[in-house]
Amino acid sequence: MIVDDSPVARAVLARMLAPHEDLQVVALAGNAHEALDALGGTRIDIVLLDIEMPGTSGLEALPEILRRGQGARVLVVSSACDEGAEAVVKALSLGAADTLPKPGTGRFAGRFSDELVDRLRRIGPAARIGQTAPLDTLRLRPASEQKLGCLALGASTGGLHAVTGLLRALPAMVRAPILVTQHLPAVFMPFFARQIEAACGRSTRVAEEGLALQAEEVVLARGDAHLALEQRGSRILVRLDGARAASGFLPSVDVMFDSVAAVYGRSAVGVVLSGMGRDGLTGSHALAAAGGVILAQDQFSSAIWGMPRAVAEAGLASAVLPPRDLARRVAKRLGDGAWK
Repeated sequence: MIVDDSPVARAVLARMLAPHEDLQVVALAGNAHEALDALGGTRIDIVLLDIEMPGTSGLEALPEILRRGQGARVLVVSSACDEGAEAVVKALSLGAADTLPKPGTGRFAGRFSDELVDRLRRIGPAARIGQTAPLDTLRLRPASEQKLGCLALGASTGGLHAVTGLLRALPAMVRAPILVTQHLPAVFMPFFARQIEAACGRSTRVAEEGLALQAEEVVLARGDAHLALEQRGSRILVRLDGARAASGFLPSVDVMFDSVAAVYGRSAVGVVLSGMGRDGLTGSHALAAAGGVILAQDQFSSAIWGMPRAVAEAGLASAVLPPRDLARRVAKRLGDGAWK
């Protein structure tokens, strides 16, 4: 479904997709209300959503579109995504699978068209209840009962919403540092940090070389360096690593998990959230070998079930659940009746 207040934009986007047999436009909407009405009667896999529309904006409507979409994903296509990182981070935090800057009039063809089709294919069909991989086909690994020493979250496409949802669902006090590697350019990270603080009420910092980890504080990988750790006496410090990872990602979840495994061992919990590819799989093997626990997001709640799927199908995960339920599993490691 294409949702845009401009009839020209709707027509151009539809013409771009028409030659591709695997992509079918099944609905057009000129505003958020028309989009929500269409979701009630049409099965939709992906919503192309403009942000700036009269009345209810795309961002205001996004949570309700996801709720009514029954598994439909949202690709935000808006000129606002080209003007600053804040709109992008806001859209992703609200649950958009991805964003794409909309070009000006007359510049829709060529590279933009190719990029649009590529994004749609990467997002893929919606996960429907009953079509997702049943848990009884997955081999779950027994979980350690060691008290939590460090919580490390890894995510990519669709991950901002999952990261925020999990952090919001945790008990107020976890008595451990929280590390996050999210595949995003460095320019986005200050906005992401502010988004987490506003949504979750947790002190959040972008990683700096030599930063000492503190309980309750969230530390984000910079976007242009891996988030690694080293221990000096009783202190555990951030070490920024710019070397290319085997996964090809910078920052890489694998590097973070490897480092957390070496420092925290059995007291570490790694969580692999929505994202494309297999980043985090190698690091999950290292974390599991060190006695730590791996948790993975389930298919239905993931924008893209790539990274968590790789971990789950390798038999490394102790639970495969939506972010809020994963937070419950983390809370069980806190003791003292932390989860209410």
